[in-house]
Amino acid sequence: MPDDDVRFRVEQVPVGATVGLRNRVLRPGATDSNAWLALDVVGSATFAAYEADRMPDPEPIATVTVQPEPCPWRPEAQTPWRLRGMATADQWRGKGVGRCALDVAIGYVARQGAELLWCNSRVGAVAFYERAGFVVEGDEFEVAGIGPHRPMARVLKA
Repeated sequence: MPDDDVRFRVEQVPVGATVGLRNRVLRPGATDSNAWLALDVVGSATFAAYEADRMPDPEPIATVTVQPEPCPWRPEAQTPWRLRGMATADQWRGKGVGRCALDVAIGYVARQGAELLWCNSRVGAVAFYERAGFVVEGDEFEVAGIGPHRPMARVLKA
């Protein structure tokens, strides 16, 4: 949970509202500011956390996108969803903002009937996802131009 003195809200937003944050956190120095718009696929949902008292036109401080997509290493999984492009602004890390955005996204996919939520986690974020109930489900692999990742998943229904 967030610190008592940290106030923020999470809401569903168009993926375009999160491009700046994602570029700064996940692809610093990248020149293609439209790369994240590829996350805007049919059925996807993007969530952003904002400082509660920053109005109007606030800058998101954390974001995550989820979309229905088969899990490559669990082809038998019924109603799998994928988590993508999660980012939290540097100054907000460790304050519960990213976890809150993730929890909202998990609740959303659960209400959609998802039984599995999976992701390819950057190696540095594995512990974050483990604390949220995800399990590493394969060997480390390299994503060209981005770095090492681990496949992870969380079962939402037994």
